[in-house]
Order: sequence, then C-alpha cells, then structure tokens
Amino acid sequence: MITIKNESQIAKMRKAGVLLHGVLEELRKEIEPGVTTLHLDQMAERLIREGGGIPSSKGYEGFPFSICASVDDQVVHGFPNKTKLRKGQLLSIDCTCILDGWQSDSAFSVVVGGGSPENQQLVDVTERCFWLGAQQAVAGNHLGDIGHAVQAYAESFGYGVVRDLCGHGIGTEMHEDPNVPNYGNPHRGVRLQPGMTITIEPMIAMGTWRVNQLDDGWTIVTRDGRPASHYEHTLVITDGEPEILSYPGMKVSEVLK
Repeated sequence: MITIKNESQIAKMRKAGVLLHGVLEELRKEIEPGVTTLHLDQMAERLIREGGGIPSSKGYEGFPFSICASVDDQVVHGFPNKTKLRKGQLLSIDCTCILDGWQSDSAFSVVVGGGSPENQQLVDVTERCFWLGAQQAVAGNHLGDIGHAVQAYAESFGYGVVRDLCGHGIGTEMHEDPNVPNYGNPHRGVRLQPGMTITIEPMIAMGTWRVNQLDDGWTIVTRDGRPASHYEHTLVITDGEPEILSYPGMKVSEVLK
C-alpha cells in the first residue's frame, strides 16, 4: 500500500535526510587508497548514532553492517571488510538511517583516488541518470517516466541497466510500496501524487545488466565481472519539482540546467 505523507511526517524525513547527507559527506572525505571499507562502516555507525539516529541497515533481515560497500563488479549489498582500497577501484556506498522513527536512504559511487577515466565516466553517467529520473518525478507523471529517463540515458552509452533491483517507497519502513524500476515505458505504472516519498537509485553496469548473488546471500555482482555504479537519494513528490530529502537544498533544475 502506498502511503501519502503529511507535512509533519515529511519534516521528520527531512531531518533524517540532513543527518544521512552529513554522514555520507564525511565518508566521501575519508575514501582514499589504503582505507578499508570496514573502517568506513564503523565511521558511519558512529556518526549516525552521534546524530541521534540508528543505522537501519544493521540487522535488517540479518545484514550485519551499517553500510553496503560494493567494489568494482559488486553492484550492491557488498560486505565491508579489512581489505585496503586501491587506486582506480570503483566503490559504491549505500547507507540508510532512521531518526525519530523515519527513514532516509542514499548511495553514491566514487573512483578511489582517481586514475580510471572509464570508471569515472560510469560514475558520472549513473549520477546523471538519477537527476534525469528525478526530473520526471513530478505529480501527474508515472513511475514509467522515471524508469524510461534513467534507461534511455544509460543505454545511450552502451551501459546495462540492472533490472533485478530497484528504488522503492520509503517512510517509517526502509522499503515500502511502490517499487521504482530504473527502466520502463513513459506514461505507464503508478501515477505520482504529492506526498509520496520514494527513492530513485540507478544501478548501472559497464557491461551486461544481468547479475548474480554471491554465497553470502547478499552481495550482488555483475554476471560478466565488469564494474557497476550506484547512486541514490530519497525524495518527496510535490506540486512542483521533487524535494531531494537526502541532499538538502539541492534542486533538480539546478543540476540539469
């Protein structure tokens, strides 16, 4: 069931988004060759708890960490570990927190230390896919408009749009209705209404969109072993352009102008 949030509820989600954005910005600064993803995980948990929140990924259906840290061919749900990051690797960080009962969910990808133009292009295209999808997230449009915008841009570069995972509704629960695919046809699917809160999260692969799950029961990898990138924000549908709750103050129109 899709829930429409009122102004008081959106205000609480806005505060959760502010907290999460601050945490992820601190993680960005920390990422460099030699750092471990386990260190980033511990840092994220500490910062979330210091901000009065709870890392809602930790313990979610048995997931043992506060962030998902996915490297190179790992699309999502990678386990943080003690392996030191290397220059040129593609790292995706996905984190969810809960503050005063309300969730925020966001993800970003970086090329560790730079040095890989091919990986950097994939990261840049994935991020723009998000903003093009968000541009379609307006009242009266459909979920298919979002997915089509993401798919068309990614595939124009010959990239694969992962179909086995998608964005989602969000509120008091991490995952709520509706599912928000990163592919689709315009004017199809659920019609968007003011007060709907969703995540848009393009997962874009350099090669095939087909994926496998590892034996840990969580980590999703590309079937051809090529890199993948992930970018995500929580947003609320309004009468105008959407408000990006996990990126305070950022406007879709400013990014795409």
